[in-house]
Amino acid sequence: MRPFHYREGILRADEVPLDQVAARFGTPVYVYSEMAIHERYTAFSHALGPETLLCYAVKASSNLHLLSCLAHWGAGFDIVSGGELARVLRAGGDPQRIVFSGVGKSREEIAAALNAGIFCLNVESEAELERVDTIASELGCRAPVALRVNPDVEPGTHRYIATGLRESKFGIPMAQAENLYLAAERWPAIDFRGIACHIGSQLTDLAPIAEAARKVRGLYERLSKAGMAISHLDLGGGVGIRYHDEQVPTPADYAAVLHDALTGLPVRLVVELGRSIVGNAGVLLTRVEYLKDNEGKKFCIVDAAMNDLLRPSLYGAWHDILPVQEAELPAETGTLDVVGPICESGDFFARGRLLAAKAGDLLAILGAGAYGFAMASQYNSRLRPPEVLIRGNEARLIRRRETLADLLAPEENPG
Repeated sequence: MRPFHYREGILRADEVPLDQVAARFGTPVYVYSEMAIHERYTAFSHALGPETLLCYAVKASSNLHLLSCLAHWGAGFDIVSGGELARVLRAGGDPQRIVFSGVGKSREEIAAALNAGIFCLNVESEAELERVDTIASELGCRAPVALRVNPDVEPGTHRYIATGLRESKFGIPMAQAENLYLAAERWPAIDFRGIACHIGSQLTDLAPIAEAARKVRGLYERLSKAGMAISHLDLGGGVGIRYHDEQVPTPADYAAVLHDALTGLPVRLVVELGRSIVGNAGVLLTRVEYLKDNEGKKFCIVDAAMNDLLRPSLYGAWHDILPVQEAELPAETGTLDVVGPICESGDFFARGRLLAAKAGDLLAILGAGAYGFAMASQYNSRLRPPEVLIRGNEARLIRRRETLADLLAPEENPG
C-alpha cells in the first residue's frame, strides 16, 4: 500500500485520515509515514548488502524522532555540521557509523567529531587537512580521514545541487587529491582511511554515478600500487525520487551499478542516502485561505508558504498537490497558481495547476519529506510548523508548532 492514498474519499497517511491530523494539530503541518521510511531504508540496505555502511544524510530531514528510528534500524549517518552531530548522538546514533562532510568545518566542529570518535571526516581542501592535522595533534589522536575528490562528472541535475563539477565548491580535483595522499607524511596526525565522492542530488540517471565510481576506483588502484592502504570508498548518494513524471532507479539498480564498478576491490563501500529514503514519506498539509481572480489569473492562497517549503521557490521544483477530500474537477475549472501569504512573488508551490479547491479545503503537498522542514525558516516572522509521525493508526507529535514566545525569546529585553 502506498503511504498516502485515498480511502472512502479521504486522503490518508497509512491508516490515518489526514483531515483528522489537520483537525488535531492545525495547519500547516508536516506528516511523515514511519512505514514508508522503514520500507525505503530496508530496500536500500538489503540491495547494498550488510558489508555496506549505509549512512542516512541528516540534512534531508533531521528530526530527532526520525533519526532515532533510523539508528534503531542500524543506519549510519552522514552529517555536515556540529548541530547534526549533536542530533545524531542525542538520537542514539553510533559514532563509528558517522561520516562528516562539508567544505567549511570549524575548529569546534572538527574537535567535537574527533572527541566523539566518528568513523571518518570527509576532508574537502588542503587547508582543511592542515586544520584537522593540527587539532588531532592537540587532542593527542590520529584523525580518520577520507579526501572528498571532485571527479568533474556532469550529474544531470539542477545546477544548485550539482556537486561534482569542476566549478563546484565541493571536493578536491582528482590530481590534487592524489598528490595529497602521496604526501601523507606531511600530516602525522592524519590516518588516511578512505576516498570519498559525491556528485549531486536528485540523480535519476545512474550513468554519472557509475562514471564517478570508475574514477574513484582508478584513484584507489593508483594509490594501492604506491603502497597506500585505503580501507573504504565513500560513493556518496544523490539517488533521485519521483516528484512528477521522473523515471527513477530502484535500490537494486543503484546497488548493481556500485558493485559492478567496485567488484574485486578489498574495500568497504559507504553510501550517503537522504532524499531517496524520506522524500516520498512526507507531505505538507495546508488549508486554503482564499481564492483570488486577477482578471482571469487565478490564485489559490494557502496558509503554508515558502518559509515552510522552499523547494519550489529555490529550485522551481515540482510537487504534486492533492485535495485531502477527493473531488472531481468541475468542467469549468481553469488553472490555478497555488501560493502562500509571504510578501515575495517567488512564494509559490505550483503554477498553472488543474485543482478543485475552495476556501477552507485541505491540500496535501506531496514529496515533502526531504528538504522540507529541514529548510524551513521564520521569514516574515512566521512560526515554523509542527511535525507528526504516523505509525499504523497512530499520529504522534514529534515537534510542536513554534509559538510567539519561541519567536521572540532570543531577542528578549530589547533596548
